[in-house]
Amino acid sequence: MNDFAKALDVTSSGLKAQATRLRHLAENISNSDTPGYRRKLVPFETAFNSDSRVSMVETGRVQLDRSTLERVYDPSHPMADDSGYFDGSNVDLIIELADTREAQRSYEANLKVFEQTRKMSSSLMDLLRS
Repeated sequence: MNDFAKALDVTSSGLKAQATRLRHLAENISNSDTPGYRRKLVPFETAFNSDSRVSMVETGRVQLDRSTLERVYDPSHPMADDSGYFDGSNVDLIIELADTREAQRSYEANLKVFEQTRKMSSSLMDLLRS
């Protein structure tokens, strides 16, 4: 396998990993007001591809954030206990938005490397043809 193909494999694995992360971040944001919802965390792991002999990134098993849930006082809520409190979610929108921005920028960086590698490969093929 040539170096261009290896570079494309690595960048495509990064694109897939960041896309998965963005999907879970969107779920966290959309469920920030859901009572009892726990924030999802997506760990990244290194995966060695024995065929291409390169290390790539992949997402690990999705984990739930075990930090304490926010206690919300609303006696009229159907899930409220005798004291008027219920468990909210542990999603912090500021953290989720910052993580989304980071994932977006990482995705864009991988995409630029992918496009640049494809252009270099195409240029090389044009040179070899002439």
